[in-house]
Amino acid sequence: MNETTKQGKLLVFSAPSGSGKTTIVRHLLKQDKLNLAFSISATSRDKRGAEEHAKDYYFLSLKDFKQNVKDDAFLEWEEVYRDNFYGTLKTEVERLWALGKNVIFDIDVSGGLRIKRKFPEQTLSIFIKPPDLNELVRRLKDRGEETEDKINMRVAKAPAELATAPLFDVVIENDNLEKALKEADTIVSDFIGGHKNK
Repeated sequence: MNETTKQGKLLVFSAPSGSGKTTIVRHLLKQDKLNLAFSISATSRDKRGAEEHAKDYYFLSLKDFKQNVKDDAFLEWEEVYRDNFYGTLKTEVERLWALGKNVIFDIDVSGGLRIKRKFPEQTLSIFIKPPDLNELVRRLKDRGEETEDKINMRVAKAPAELATAPLFDVVIENDNLEKALKEADTIVSDFIGGHKNK
């Protein structure tokens, strides 16, 4: 990473699919006082629906993704499902820091914990916990975006992801969205405000 760029804070949000983390991250991005910018992940998966390159994800071919891994271009990366890679490009974080922003991530649990390990002082890792697995399944089905097989794959991963919650700095239970949004707002504000001199 470029040492000359002024480094902002890093806010990592991780959770099993369907926990509501993306909704919470979108809410926080609208709060001007937090000065947040979203870290766009790279992925080797195909686009879904109206997704756009360099807005929703950096869509890379499997070959390009693997080349970037070889070139050590990622801050963290993972093969989430077979041949489905996700990662955070170092250049993406540098781009946002150069704009004077604090960077917010919406990434899987192992990627989130890797960023926390690399930047322990300037990262706040937040785990969003669903009320229970049944609610998780209901939310994934309500989205109507994925096949039954994909949903089952996501649900099968959830217990292992939930087991990592204690490794995060903060756990927010999303059983009531309004309450979870307020809690996230307070926690992030305190972290950014209280760490200005670090």
